[in-house]
Amino acid sequence: MKDDKNNARTIRLKVSCTLEEKAQIEANAQAAGLSVSRYLRNVGVGYKIQGVIDAELVGTLAKINGDQGRLGGLLKLWLTNSEKLGIQDPDHMRRLIHGVLDRIVTMQNALLNLVTEARSKV
Repeated sequence: MKDDKNNARTIRLKVSCTLEEKAQIEANAQAAGLSVSRYLRNVGVGYKIQGVIDAELVGTLAKINGDQGRLGGLLKLWLTNSEKLGIQDPDHMRRLIHGVLDRIVTMQNALLNLVTEARSKV
């Protein structure tokens, strides 16, 4: 439903419920990332309620993906800039590069774990 001047939401519905039901409705609305009003309206008109975990998961995955990109860029810089590599201790650079590669693998595993957890909740 679209909110505009011709379709303003001015009609109110009153719903009787117990304190426990009110608490449950509020918790469900919060879990979905919606106001109680929007949550009840969406449920009432038959919309499928999606949890806010999806948005949080996407944000977390995007952050990890950004970290992956930065690590990959750093690795590429080191591997393609032979002038700077030439003045560095080869053993030190080898340790640094292996450390970055290990961090990339760790982040890949974190991504895989998040996706696996999300799939198990569906």
